[in-house]
Amino acid sequence: MKRKWMMVVLMGVFLIPAWGGAVEKEDFVVDTTADLIDLCTAPESEPLHKEAINFCFGYLAGAYDYHLLCTKGPSGKRMVCPPDPPPARAKVLSMFLDWVKNHPEYLKEEAIDTWFRFLVETYPCKK
Repeated sequence: MKRKWMMVVLMGVFLIPAWGGAVEKEDFVVDTTADLIDLCTAPESEPLHKEAINFCFGYLAGAYDYHLLCTKGPSGKRMVCPPDPPPARAKVLSMFLDWVKNHPEYLKEEAIDTWFRFLVETYPCKK
């Protein structure tokens, strides 16, 4: 709950002047996969298009970076092992959006869970 309030406050401070389109400040509080998908697919005609897309990339990259940090070191067990060199962010986002279209059962799940379901399925680590 505390996290949600912090996000609302931070997004409100930075985005209040731009409100008015179909993407609203509540959309930046990502509770479900559907919330994240709304931000990641905001059309260019939206006044908050850039903010929504940047938030989307930041959310996904931040979650992945946290995974890397938590699995660092000799005892760390990574769940996700992308190829080297890794694919471009835009390519991974496109793949994620396609994957979610094929898995609508996850739209009401937490976005972070769905993101890692996709990553683990797409880039599993060899044992």
